[in-house]
Amino acid sequence: MPNLIKQTINKITGLDLNDRFNEDWDSKSTFGVILRMSVWFLRGLWKRLWFKASSGMLLIGKGVTIRQSNYLSVGRNFIAQDNCEINCLSQKGIVFGDKVTVGSYAIIRPTNLYGGEAGIGLKVGNNSSIGPYAYIGCSGYIEIGNNVMMSPRVSIYSENHNFGDTGQPMIEQGVTRSYAIIEDDCWIASNSIILAGVTVGKGSIVAAGSVVTKDVPPYSVVGGNPAKVIKSRKKALYKKED
Repeated sequence: MPNLIKQTINKITGLDLNDRFNEDWDSKSTFGVILRMSVWFLRGLWKRLWFKASSGMLLIGKGVTIRQSNYLSVGRNFIAQDNCEINCLSQKGIVFGDKVTVGSYAIIRPTNLYGGEAGIGLKVGNNSSIGPYAYIGCSGYIEIGNNVMMSPRVSIYSENHNFGDTGQPMIEQGVTRSYAIIEDDCWIASNSIILAGVTVGKGSIVAAGSVVTKDVPPYSVVGGNPAKVIKSRKKALYKKED
């Protein structure tokens, strides 16, 4: 790709295309990606008119659904990939920091689509991603920190159905809202489930297929159903240095 085009795109979007398209990329493939990004950029220009707040570049893929977008705030270089669904009606709104990506077919849902009490909402920090096919049920409050990597098909819940009264159907007993927190610099691997009332500590790794029912200490590697601590990243580092 000619340097002039790279420099122009970098000036407009803040993206360093030299890092994204090195010598392994042929010109045709590079041009195809740039063309798709351009279409997403134009779509973003239209969508952002109804956001509560936005800044910098905004890329919106095809088939993206954003409901009640006046409750949505996004930072610089936000990307919503193809066919994801972001429902925004919530007490604290949906807030994304800089360089956040919502993967294809992911669903973010704080409030029932057909009415009812508004959920609490979601906050995602800088340079974090919500993976493809994820489900983020933020009827309680969900907070995801900075530099969080989320693989495909992760589910995070912040409420539990009430079931104490056996005299009436569970569907009529409502829910108890709670929270879920993922602190900075975590990796949530594919098909993991994080349940309500859980905090995943800073620098932790949740192994693929885990069901997290209890708090995860910082810098831990957890796995299984229910998830248990496998090892500490800190201790592993100390042993290596010794």
